[in-house]
Amino acid sequence: MNLMKVYKLFFYCFLLLIFSFQTEASGLKFKEDGKFKIIQVTDTHIVADSVANSMESVSMLRQVLDAEKPDLVIFTGDIVTGKPYKKGFEMLIEPVLSRRIPFATLLGNHDHEQDLSREEVGQYLMTFPENLGQMEKVNGVTGIGNYVLEIKDKKGRYNKAILYCMDSNAYSTIPGVRGYGWFTPDQVAWYRSQSDTYKADNRGVPLPALAFFHIPLLEYRLGYMDTTHVMIGTQMEKVCSPEINTGMFAAMLMQGDVMGTFVGHDHVNDYIFNHFGIALAYGRFSGSKNTYTELKNGVRVIELTEDESGFDTWIRLDDKQVIHRVKFPEGLR
Repeated sequence: MNLMKVYKLFFYCFLLLIFSFQTEASGLKFKEDGKFKIIQVTDTHIVADSVANSMESVSMLRQVLDAEKPDLVIFTGDIVTGKPYKKGFEMLIEPVLSRRIPFATLLGNHDHEQDLSREEVGQYLMTFPENLGQMEKVNGVTGIGNYVLEIKDKKGRYNKAILYCMDSNAYSTIPGVRGYGWFTPDQVAWYRSQSDTYKADNRGVPLPALAFFHIPLLEYRLGYMDTTHVMIGTQMEKVCSPEINTGMFAAMLMQGDVMGTFVGHDHVNDYIFNHFGIALAYGRFSGSKNTYTELKNGVRVIELTEDESGFDTWIRLDDKQVIHRVKFPEGLR
């Protein structure tokens, strides 16, 4: 073997090593202290041509990222609601990119109402290498952005928790049924299939999971009406869920993996309650004066602990104010 061949072989091995390192480094895993922290950002309603108002969200995001130092940021819909979409998103995502924090995106009912279709928004969001969200259509599954994020043990070897990220769609598609969209039967089947696969890979034991989407399930409304529930947080608006129930909550209950669901959509709700052993939670409105609100903007923080069921969660308003701290399930029996 001549010197040139040796050099080429060394070079290719070096590239393979670098690629493998980058692939491993890009994965989500628990830190050495056994913690994994998620920040949920919701309903920012960024309008690129309304910089003064939109910058309230950007400024808040900078503060909470520096205060919390999350391992992942999840945007749960209604991210940009004024054209041009790309300019608005680039304004918002700058604090996340500059801090080199991985993020994931989900669509709300307004993201496609600007200058891009729902499919085009998804394609654009996937141009960011830091976006772990698979914002594309899965064959046979309704929606743009139905995917699972895996959180591995601190050594990056085994799955220890999973995050279901799903498109709750936009508006009713059935004549005579008003209001907002819902999970379709094929999405419920997709969730069950994913859950079964992870359970089988975990020796028949469900993996601890959280679920993120935009529009609250009908069960949020049932909980709102049930005065026996202990609710922690702000409750200033009726639940704007779909009018029909397509069984996603029941599927989660039967699969036994989802510990909590996290939504947005209703700007002046940020409460959490326990419904048959699953935490139903709102994020904190993260927008500004571009849309309706009576609350100071902020985010919801969720912290998982490796090999422990449940989670800790709180609302972070800025780098000093923390409210509505609760440990689930102990704090919401």
